[in-house]
Amino acid sequence: MTLKRSHDEHGAVAEAEGRAKKQRKGFSVGPENLPDGIYRRKVQKIKKDLIHKAKLKRSYAKIKAREAELSSSVPVPPLMTPDEESKSELHPERQAMLDEPSSESTPDRKFGERPSRSRVRKPKPVPFEREAKLAERRRLDAEARKKEREESDRQRQQKLEQRERFRKAMAKARTSGRNGQRKLGRESKVLLERVQRVMSE
Repeated sequence: MTLKRSHDEHGAVAEAEGRAKKQRKGFSVGPENLPDGIYRRKVQKIKKDLIHKAKLKRSYAKIKAREAELSSSVPVPPLMTPDEESKSELHPERQAMLDEPSSESTPDRKFGERPSRSRVRKPKPVPFEREAKLAERRRLDAEARKKEREESDRQRQQKLEQRERFRKAMAKARTSGRNGQRKLGRESKVLLERVQRVMSE
């Protein structure tokens, strides 16, 4: 047999409160079906960080609200001089350091300038400096060879043109005239040019 429910009022009230106060699930980060391993631990770490940040924000908001209440109810204290403020705020060791006369103080130095040292810096080594010089030398040699080649080609072309011009002039001079004789006047001019050219070289 099954047990019957008791009809006491206390049980009914507790049941009604249980329905009203539903348990909240919370929030989830990442997929729920991850196997235990690197990815799951990463997701758990992210969730912990989010919870920690939320708690910090909440506590900061509480402190800020408390300070706002205190500042509105507490009267403003009399103003202190800057020396008194700095002395009250600084750590005793730091204050002792500030009170000591500094032996290394140089008042003529500009703000942000480092103290001058007698150390001379070496020039920064240039990577592949030797290879760069070698490449530059090779490039200059290649340019010189190219110029020489161009000059020799130009001279060769000039000589070929002169030879061709001389051959044509000789062929024209050797043709026989009306009566079948050679034209010695033309031939002598071409030969004279040739002799002068040979003598000048």
